[in-house]
Amino acid sequence: MHGLARLAAAYGVAESYEPAPGHRVQVPTETVVAVLAALGVDASGPDAVRDALERHEKSLAARLLPPTVVLVAADPAVGARLPADLVAGLPPGTDLRVTTEDGRSLPLGRTGDTPASTAPAVPLGVHALDAEAPDGRRARVHLLVSPQRVPEPAGRAHGLMVQLYSLLSEHSWGMGDLADLAQLAGWAGRSAGAGFVQLNPLHAAVPGLSGESTDPSPYRPATRRFADPVHLRVEAVPEYALLGGEDRYRADALLARAELLREAVLERGTPVDRDEVWRLKQEALELVARVPLGPGRHAAYCAFLAEHGRALEDHATWCALTELYGPDWTAWPGALRDPRSTGTARARAEHLTRIDFHSRLAWLVDEQLAGAQRAAREAGMGIGLIHDLALGVHPRGSESWAQQHVLAGGMSTGAPPDAFSAEGQDWGLPPWRPDALAEAGYAPYRDLLTGLLRHAGGLRIDHVMSHFRLWWIPEGRPPREGTYVSYDASAMLGTLALAAHRADAVVVGEDLGTVAPGVREELAGRSVLGTSVLWFERDWEKAGADGTAPILRPGEWRSGCLATVTTHDLPPTAARLTGEDVELRARLGLLGGHAGGDGAGGHAARDADARERRRTEALETARTDARREIDDWLELFRRMGLLRPGAGEEQQIVAAYRFLARTPARLLGIWLPDAVGDRRSQNVPGTWREYPNWRLPIADATGRPVTLERLTGSARAMALLEAVRAETARRPEDPPGATGSAPPAAEETSRTA
Repeated sequence: MHGLARLAAAYGVAESYEPAPGHRVQVPTETVVAVLAALGVDASGPDAVRDALERHEKSLAARLLPPTVVLVAADPAVGARLPADLVAGLPPGTDLRVTTEDGRSLPLGRTGDTPASTAPAVPLGVHALDAEAPDGRRARVHLLVSPQRVPEPAGRAHGLMVQLYSLLSEHSWGMGDLADLAQLAGWAGRSAGAGFVQLNPLHAAVPGLSGESTDPSPYRPATRRFADPVHLRVEAVPEYALLGGEDRYRADALLARAELLREAVLERGTPVDRDEVWRLKQEALELVARVPLGPGRHAAYCAFLAEHGRALEDHATWCALTELYGPDWTAWPGALRDPRSTGTARARAEHLTRIDFHSRLAWLVDEQLAGAQRAAREAGMGIGLIHDLALGVHPRGSESWAQQHVLAGGMSTGAPPDAFSAEGQDWGLPPWRPDALAEAGYAPYRDLLTGLLRHAGGLRIDHVMSHFRLWWIPEGRPPREGTYVSYDASAMLGTLALAAHRADAVVVGEDLGTVAPGVREELAGRSVLGTSVLWFERDWEKAGADGTAPILRPGEWRSGCLATVTTHDLPPTAARLTGEDVELRARLGLLGGHAGGDGAGGHAARDADARERRRTEALETARTDARREIDDWLELFRRMGLLRPGAGEEQQIVAAYRFLARTPARLLGIWLPDAVGDRRSQNVPGTWREYPNWRLPIADATGRPVTLERLTGSARAMALLEAVRAETARRPEDPPGATGSAPPAAEETSRTA
């Protein structure tokens, strides 16, 4: 192995990858060099590579322990002991001592004197491990002790999947809010026997850049640590009721404007205008912030500030500075680009009132999130809210500003070329540096999980494969010229397991797409549920020459998953059944058949005719393929007795969900728009301005927006939920293999093949 290859391997940077068995792709050398540079390693030439290798090898030889040691406790009540191989690798006579996270000192003895098997067990938690060798070398590292598994659902459960902004009630301000969520949870738990409500990420967003509207995607937030105050129900803030005089008059005027905004969405079909909703709410909340907090609430607010400390102060400071200098912190005055600079410290002091305002908003959102989870549990939900963790953050957001030391500058995450995207994908999210995470004891991830699970019974993790590796793309390069960077899966999953254990929360991993071999098995062994989508569950190893594969019968599904018919990135079931999704993709130019350039003179007409023929052929092929796929499923439903011949679209949707209920899946997710026959996708991947992604309210089969009140009173919605509840009560077909097992793969498998 030559020098660059050895150096790349030492830092977990792939020089090649295998997108399909027997097909290996070499990563450009320039990419490897750029990724190493983002990890603080100079590999710009042979001499630099040689020097970097020497420094790395000397560092390994000199250190006593890695920066984070991970232990897995088979019995969480007992804890875990240091493994024998770790102890054996230390010099004889090395003194070992643990300072637990609660401040207790736990001597572990000296190597060579005390057998590892008889040393005291270390309890669950994140502790400090001290080692002192006879030669005088010392080390203090992080010791992560986690349970083997995350909590599992108490039994099988069905629940709702909803994008909160799309769920407008007769009282919301132009988009769904946390009071609407509490009402939905209370109804679903009591009237439909639902065990959970799975949400889109509620993370705080980055305001619009350069006069543009705020990015509506919930998967590219400013921070994942704190929820966005745009989700607040302003009238539910206790201090709102105490407004008087001119402030009450102004608040009433804002309520009237909010009503017009709500009517525009519900009556005229205007897409959700997040920016206008926030302008109204911010003005109202500034009035509310003038009302002094009572003694009890003031104490609660102070406790919240103390609990969240620097993370909250950083986020609130960023919010205040964006109002002064714009949301792109890389364009701020030089001193303010560093959150720890003296210039930033002066700015904090100068704008303390505004920082306090944004801190209070974070507290108010936390209170209403707690209320929504409380409403869910009081309605009988065993899990309650399942929050969604986005893969990363906006490169100009507060998390990127505050955590520059942990994020890889000049890099973006994405995906290599595959069947879904021939050029690959660039998601515009800066990745965590695995070395920086290890040095920090994985505190950034741990703190993030702790915050998200404060008021939740579960967590969905977008692109859960990131716990193992991520596709890094150097700035300025196309996605296909990226490479994989490995993470310490034992530490990442251990951090996740510890946080979930302490919150008693289930974990759902989004494992759709390209997955490296062994990943699904490792996640299943940790009790992390996967995601199984009806249309993709086929036996791809038996695919024919035309690319079609046999549909998996219910008993062939894995049990360790959340099963659903569709997701936020896929068409609603009604659109798929009717073929409307194909027509939409054709209108948006997403079906292919657009190759070819413009000609001159007589060639222009011929080229235009050729392009039109290609578009027509692509559309007809897509229509044929989609119709064949749907016909296969409907025929299977009929053979299983789930669907009568001649049944219409509503009954076909019910049959699809009844099919899911016959699988052994532990959780069954019902896409809420399916309950009323909505045909509009919430997000169409590959579009930006061409389609109102993340801005559409739930609508009925005619496209008329449906309020929360109408939805909960819908006979169609109740019929679907009752059918699922009745079918779930049946004994599911037993799976043919082990729980959570996945089909074998040579290098990578894909559930979206």
